[in-house]
Amino acid sequence: MIARIETGLRNAVELPTALLVLVEILVLLAGVVSRFVFHHPFVWSDELASILFLWLAMLGSVVALQRMQHMRLTAVVSHMTPTRREYAEILAVTVPALFLVILLPIACEYAADEYYIETPALGWSNIVRAGAIPVGCLLMLASCLLRLAQFRWQPVLGVLAVLAVLAVGLFFAGPSLKAIGNWNLAFFFVFLLGAGVLLGVPIGFTFGTATLAFLMCVTRVPLTVVVSRMDEGMSGLILLAVPLFVFLGLLIEMTGMARAMVAFLAGWLGHVRGGLYYVLLGAMYLVSGISGSKAADMAAVAPVLFPEMKRRGSNDGEMVSILSASGAMSETIPPSLVLITIGSVTSISIVALFTGGLLPGLVLAIALGIVARWRSRNEAVGERASWREIRRTFIIALPALLLPFVIRSAVVEGVATATEVSTIGIAYAVVVGLLVYRQFEWKRLYPMLLETASLSGAILLIIGTATSMGWALAQSGFSRELAHAMAAVPGGHFGFMLISIVAFIVLGSVLEGIPAIVLFGPLLFPIARAVGIHEVHYAMVVILAMGIGLFAPPLGVGYYAACAIGQVSPDAGMTRIWPYLGALLVGLLAVAAIPWLSIGFL
Repeated sequence: MIARIETGLRNAVELPTALLVLVEILVLLAGVVSRFVFHHPFVWSDELASILFLWLAMLGSVVALQRMQHMRLTAVVSHMTPTRREYAEILAVTVPALFLVILLPIACEYAADEYYIETPALGWSNIVRAGAIPVGCLLMLASCLLRLAQFRWQPVLGVLAVLAVLAVGLFFAGPSLKAIGNWNLAFFFVFLLGAGVLLGVPIGFTFGTATLAFLMCVTRVPLTVVVSRMDEGMSGLILLAVPLFVFLGLLIEMTGMARAMVAFLAGWLGHVRGGLYYVLLGAMYLVSGISGSKAADMAAVAPVLFPEMKRRGSNDGEMVSILSASGAMSETIPPSLVLITIGSVTSISIVALFTGGLLPGLVLAIALGIVARWRSRNEAVGERASWREIRRTFIIALPALLLPFVIRSAVVEGVATATEVSTIGIAYAVVVGLLVYRQFEWKRLYPMLLETASLSGAILLIIGTATSMGWALAQSGFSRELAHAMAAVPGGHFGFMLISIVAFIVLGSVLEGIPAIVLFGPLLFPIARAVGIHEVHYAMVVILAMGIGLFAPPLGVGYYAACAIGQVSPDAGMTRIWPYLGALLVGLLAVAAIPWLSIGFL
């Protein structure tokens, strides 16, 4: 009976979710065509896309929960005894359920408050958009309860009893935790959050639960702020590139474009040890910033290269490790949303930041390439292809190889925004698949749309809850106290640079990129100038340090996004990523020690 209800709920959610992905693509593509071809832009297209996007994010999260595709760390759980593993699996469902029970009435209140706000272009009540949050929470809660009903009732009651004791303990410990000041942050955002991650609770729900516990126990902040910050984190229109590039990656594979590109690349570099790793690094360097989202950049590259890398014997953990590390490597490569943000909050020239960002990224790419060559020493390599074979595969792959240039040209020429450009890529892939490669499996479209929604929902929920956690950390006064402490470090500009690297690696792991820059940029850049550090040089160092934290497990959000895009368990890369992170750190220290790498071409 329960299984039938669960199946019915899944079918009821999946069809509208798949349609949302399709409608988003059509709306954005229509906006591009109307503006560039007919010179009569639809003023409502971006607004409608934003409304639909929040629904896609929430319903995609529901689909991910139903399919158990939310990112979680199972390295500890997998080594438990069967009995303890059952308790851990129940905990992984119960914590999200409790989070949603608390969040649901707050989300309803938040949506009701949005009723009186009218959207500027369409003139609709904003509850049409904000209503996605309570609806998504309700559907996820229903899915959690149906999942819990399938476990044995004794361990379920045991887990509930433990969580009840913990909640009562936190309630009575509230005054004591408040009395110790910001030291209580270590309890909520290190101990509780770390325990949840290690015990296999989905990452997004762990972030959200730790934030709620902090606000409820030691502050008087209304909890609607959690929903509003989640809304803000998940609603950035630039993030719409994530599902669209995920779908584009799937489309490239389905139409045969991926195989054509890989055949050419393998013929060109296949005889070189670690050749496809070099291709991945080069691709991330070239496409970085096209979408404005690091997750979208990885989504454009990984589906093309991972299948061939697997065929050649690459380990899943190795592939996701270098994908994650390449995301950190390319943070300074223009056009980068982080560069634009840091320029806007610190008044540094955007042109100077764009000029200064190329060489630091290249230094880190070389460092990663050296490690990739060493790590791939036992993998198979192909035979050296003849020039005739390379030329033949190049001609076949040319329509596919033109795709990155089509995307970048559309942005540079002003045909489409960084968000809209993915729809041009999708349209191009459809035309090339139908007319050139003549491979287009219509029956695969529906599963691809669902997979796009599920992966996107898992990523966006993490971003949303991480945004609310970042706001809580900022409001605690932690950011200002940290800035004062860093300014007092001895050693002049060397000491300040080193402590900045450490601080931004930590901040990147808990705040994500842009929130960390917005919070600490205005505080720290004046100090850097005062101690004699060039502002562009300092910007490159802190952005790369923040990127390392963002993609470093066990807390880095970017690492879990890379795992979601690569469809690899986070456990697989947990032990293999450290040599790559070490290479990034060595490259970062080189950039910090040699200012010319950042300012030599200014």
